[in-house]
Amino acid sequence: MDFEFTDEQKSFREDIREFVQKELEQGTFIPRQNAWIEGFSKEFSQKMSKRRWIALSWPKEYGGQGRSYMDRLILIEEMLKAKAPIAFHFLADRQVGPALIRFGSDELKREFLPKIINAEISFCLCYSEPDAGSDLASVRTAAVEEGDYFVINGQKVWTTMGHVADFGWLLAKTNLDSNLPKHRSLSEFILDMKAPGVTVQPLINIAGVHSFNEVFLDDVKIPKNHLVGKKDKGFDQIMEQVVYERAGIERLMQNYPVMESLMDYVKTTKRNGRNMREDPIVRNELATLEIEFNIGKLLCYNVAWTIDKGKIPTYEASVCKVFCTKYEQRLSDVATRLMGLYGQLLPSSKWAPYGGVAAESYLWNPSYTLQGGTVEILKNIIALRGLKLQTK
Repeated sequence: MDFEFTDEQKSFREDIREFVQKELEQGTFIPRQNAWIEGFSKEFSQKMSKRRWIALSWPKEYGGQGRSYMDRLILIEEMLKAKAPIAFHFLADRQVGPALIRFGSDELKREFLPKIINAEISFCLCYSEPDAGSDLASVRTAAVEEGDYFVINGQKVWTTMGHVADFGWLLAKTNLDSNLPKHRSLSEFILDMKAPGVTVQPLINIAGVHSFNEVFLDDVKIPKNHLVGKKDKGFDQIMEQVVYERAGIERLMQNYPVMESLMDYVKTTKRNGRNMREDPIVRNELATLEIEFNIGKLLCYNVAWTIDKGKIPTYEASVCKVFCTKYEQRLSDVATRLMGLYGQLLPSSKWAPYGGVAAESYLWNPSYTLQGGTVEILKNIIALRGLKLQTK
């Protein structure tokens, strides 16, 4: 591994910082935690598109820039540091577009790739169901062929931004033969979220935020040409795609505002007559977090480096996500403890230090090790594919 950035990459990082600072000064956006999930701004995404920063690492023949995955990591790292609203295009850029390039028909590529690149449309992921989260092979939503359509019936849950997205990246069961292995009966589709029969209902999380949704599908018609890849091969396809969902630096950086706020808090706050940064216990807590943060960053860089070498980082991505999301949980715990009772105040309180980022992060805490694959599932991947351990 060589993580020395080139002069071009260093210049690129500065360009990103200057762009974000200019947009911030112009009032284009208000910085907020979890902006890569909640910051849904078509206007901001289109400004990024004009700078050719969407599809940065896609092949040039499909409208991308053909740049390295490390370049994309630099872009996302700086956007997350700035708390910029990149949610409109993020999922489409991260995995929908690359999946279409890998598995989609020429017709689908022509129809959707330019619209993603130009930030004209947004996507949500319609994978999880009430009884099929980490175990996606157990999906029950059915897709039955009728004439020129697949007719879809079922339910999805935890569909992030499904209430505002234009299209859904849908996993459904296309072979209902009970004797067939579950993972050999699924297919991927592009779902129009405004199609008749699609009902989206909000799920308000414990932090009081509406980003999750339930999606009910009642006799929804999807044109056959919106099948992605081969029928009944969707499980194999999606397993390749979730690697990129798990591998991103967003798993580390989404709580960067908490780390920044915590460091500033202990430098400027006195407790028991002395500055908190002089307390050896506090210093040890912060030193541990700083070390873990840099380890997490190296793991993210390693994944990007692995992809740029032409390899699929199956277990490397799992190692990265397990470590980074566990770090995020420890970070929110330490922040709320060190900030005391005031650290438990939500952003709605004028007394909440640093806009309530610590309390908000603490309430999001349980989701970090669930979304994108649970820690338990990822540890199995690490054991089987990384350590080559075999089950009896």
